[in-house]
Amino acid sequence: MPRRAAAAAAVLAVLLPLSACGDGGDGGGSTDASGKIEGEITFQTWNLKANFKSYFEDVVDGFEKKYPGTKVNWVDQPGEGYADKISADAAAGTLPDVVNVSPDLVAPLAKAGLALDLDKAAGKYEKEYLPGAWKSHQIPGTEGTYAFPWYLNTGPLFYNKRIFKDAGLDADKPPTTYDQLFDDALTLSKESKGRTATLANVPTIEDFGRYGVPLMDKEGTRFTFNGAKGVELLTKYKKLYDAKALDRQALTATPESTGKKFLTEAVAMNPGSALDLGKFKKDAPGLYKNIGITPQITNTGKDNMYVMGVMVNTRTKQTPAAVAFAHYVTDAQHQMSFAKKVAIFPSTQGSLDDPYFTKQDGTDDTRVRVAAAKSIKTAVNYTPVLFSEQMKIELRNGVARALQGKESPKEALDNAVKNCDRLLKQS
Repeated sequence: MPRRAAAAAAVLAVLLPLSACGDGGDGGGSTDASGKIEGEITFQTWNLKANFKSYFEDVVDGFEKKYPGTKVNWVDQPGEGYADKISADAAAGTLPDVVNVSPDLVAPLAKAGLALDLDKAAGKYEKEYLPGAWKSHQIPGTEGTYAFPWYLNTGPLFYNKRIFKDAGLDADKPPTTYDQLFDDALTLSKESKGRTATLANVPTIEDFGRYGVPLMDKEGTRFTFNGAKGVELLTKYKKLYDAKALDRQALTATPESTGKKFLTEAVAMNPGSALDLGKFKKDAPGLYKNIGITPQITNTGKDNMYVMGVMVNTRTKQTPAAVAFAHYVTDAQHQMSFAKKVAIFPSTQGSLDDPYFTKQDGTDDTRVRVAAAKSIKTAVNYTPVLFSEQMKIELRNGVARALQGKESPKEALDNAVKNCDRLLKQS
């Protein structure tokens, strides 16, 4: 997921000049999806053919049988360089009719007029999807929804019950809000005399979102995470850092390093997946028997989710067929089928009520799947679609300066917002 959430700087650089020319994305195509579903279209996925070739071939066959007179050409692109491929095809006018995108990739395409507004062309389908998922492909400052939501992902939080018990905390009542988290973290650090941290990660933009910080104005013209709520969050993290409740290596942590910290019981909490449970069982049986699973920490009552989508090119010559296929591949039946082949979650209404996502069977995979599915019904994508990788670096650098005492939390966030706004204007 992190790679799939990468910034689409190359796409922005190539495509925004197109929108400035006033093309509007209607070069020969039509935004009317109400006509007869027929003709030949191309469907592009993102690094899925190696593992799911037969699944997508079945989907294409099913669509062509349902709609005689249609033909779907399925192409798959490698994960590396996907943004560059999209920008090159868009600039050359060879972008496929139906394209697998993430929110950050669809944003520049929508601004360039190349992504079909589904609120206008296919709004009747909105009720089939989870509200948070449908909204995930909306762009601040632009009206419309620019991709069908497809598969979702999220993860619960693991915690070490033994560490909680040793600190005199109730291991069956892990923190659910940030205030509870900070209180427990300080207690854990105090009782362990600074030897055990609770967290191994500094706050990211998703943490600011889960804390309830307004991240960006509605027009999409400036970032706002340096407001009072944002400063409050960073100030509390500074307190954790000073009390050794935040791991000393958090400033340079990676997902791999934080996972190792949790595996060796050096930190009390860490996000993870069913794959981690299997690793704990094999490599750290003492940790495994004390594993607790809880939803993500949030003040908003909504977890963070990652989302993929399926976009329709406004320049397609077969708009009815392209819209119909984009809906077909993302409908409840096909999303449920796909979810049973890979550890993802459907974005369609009612799908998460299936026993597959609600009933325990004693296996590790199911423990995590059920825990994550419970939270994803109301989850949202906190990362602004316009928040690039460069902007993430600016925020991380600002957080580091604040934790190290080089700048106050207010100064650090003010400078981070200033730099992010500059990058936003450059794009």
